[in-house]
Amino acid sequence: MNDMKTERIIHAFSPVFDSESRILVLGTMPSPKSRELGFYYSHPRNRFWPVLAKLFGEEVPKTPEEKANFSISHKIALWDVLKECDIEGASDSSIKNAVPNDISVILKNADIKAVFTTGATAAKLYKKFIEPETKIPAIALPSTSPANAKVKFEELVEEYKIILEYLK
Repeated sequence: MNDMKTERIIHAFSPVFDSESRILVLGTMPSPKSRELGFYYSHPRNRFWPVLAKLFGEEVPKTPEEKANFSISHKIALWDVLKECDIEGASDSSIKNAVPNDISVILKNADIKAVFTTGATAAKLYKKFIEPETKIPAIALPSTSPANAKVKFEELVEEYKIILEYLK
């Protein structure tokens, strides 16, 4: 039985970037756990940070500050496609009444070489709302969410290696 209620969620995190950022990674919307913990991809079983740590041969960042510093030090900008939406829990498939973020604030202030989306919904929403404005196609990566357990950690690392090509 589905006891999740649809809620109107307004994105509470600022984008993470600086003038040295070279790639932009966009999720859909922070999950309830990420909102509770105050940073992107913070669900304990989300594999985003372990995948990036593996790619760069570093320890997995733990705190929001460590994660932000990790992103900045590796020239990775982070944000989400959506500024607000109606959603049930963390279910991307339940999203309705979506309002996109204006990513031009990042594009105007950093020399972004590529945009990546994490997960099919982020890719679909980017293509619908943001690509027509920016004319920049996104490269879709698999979701690192625990809900995407069918994709093994090693497969995620392999798929995410493409980001390294844009950080040289």
